[in-house]
Amino acid sequence: MQSDSQSNVAAADALTLLLHNQHALAAAIEEVTRWLSANGVQAVADNAVMAMETLDTNAKAITEAILRIRRS
Repeated sequence: MQSDSQSNVAAADALTLLLHNQHALAAAIEEVTRWLSANGVQAVADNAVMAMETLDTNAKAITEAILRIRRS
């Protein structure tokens, strides 16, 4: 059985990987958004921007959780 410390490290590591995924998804959506804007599909680009804002908000919350777990 893992100790609380080991469990915290594992949880923080898993959240860190999820955070990296958040950043990768945001970068991909940003590229698609640029293409959409350049090709006159502004309404869809605007929706993509809203998705990126959600990713950013959630990334901040994940970062805070990682920091709390790593401090405990």
